[in-house]
Amino acid sequence: MNRAVPILRLFFDEEKETRPDFRLSRASILRHHGWGPVIEVLVFFWLASGSYYRIVSRAFDMLKSTVHNVVHRVCGAIVAVMPRVIRVPSTAEELQEVSNGFARLAEHVVFRKAMGAIDGCHIRIKAPGEPHAQCYRNRKLFTSYQLQAVCDHAGRFIDVFIGFPASVHDARVLRNSPLYHRAIYPPPGTFLLGDGGYPCLEQPIGLLTPYKNPVRGVARQRYNRHHSSGRSIIERVFGMMKTRWRVIFLHALEVDVSFDPDVIVACTVLHNICLRNDDVLPLDDLDPDEPGCEAETASGMAL
Repeated sequence: MNRAVPILRLFFDEEKETRPDFRLSRASILRHHGWGPVIEVLVFFWLASGSYYRIVSRAFDMLKSTVHNVVHRVCGAIVAVMPRVIRVPSTAEELQEVSNGFARLAEHVVFRKAMGAIDGCHIRIKAPGEPHAQCYRNRKLFTSYQLQAVCDHAGRFIDVFIGFPASVHDARVLRNSPLYHRAIYPPPGTFLLGDGGYPCLEQPIGLLTPYKNPVRGVARQRYNRHHSSGRSIIERVFGMMKTRWRVIFLHALEVDVSFDPDVIVACTVLHNICLRNDDVLPLDDLDPDEPGCEAETASGMAL
């Protein structure tokens, strides 16, 4: 690796701020994750910039094939630590923290029984070959994978499920996910907050959605406002992901479709690692004209 190339001069100059180019603070990059910090710089630059392998290979003075191999190897290492980094709260203290957090977000004590916010996001991929290409085309006419994610009150991912094609509705993705079938979270008597694309459920998991429009009655309108305030954390999380990891939002991933889920999972793991390290990007760092995470929204089901 040639340390004289501009992007590496920036990294090795400890006086320079790394966040504009790598979307991570220097502390987050240098934190020990189990893979080499110099090599991971290449991967972070690729993830953060939305660059093609060819561009990154020039920036790092490496062969394109080497960049490809490094990205695959490091993404694999990141995915391997997912069970330790993305997990549901399990102790009484953790559950109480989440409970109190959602009550604060929703500004109502009833929402202390909320244990997470769930939503789906479309992430662009290269069009698969026939005969399945149409399955991956969403209503906005680009090809994508569905990312189903649950976050806590602080914006940390606690469950992610990736791989369903774009044409599948959010509710069907949920019904086919381990979260639904294992039914180990949220705990009995508590619920997740979801938008109108989901059904309102008691079993096998608790899931609360807003009332359908038009909403009649002051009480229902008030409920919807509190619900929206609590649930909006997952939208902010997707906004942070879009700000930081441009590679999965700017254009279709320049990887084989079978490798797309690994890249997406790696980004969710790194998101949690960044939050652990207090490395939070303000959402206004994002160019509003950039394409991004496309979430499907529909009318909610009444309670």
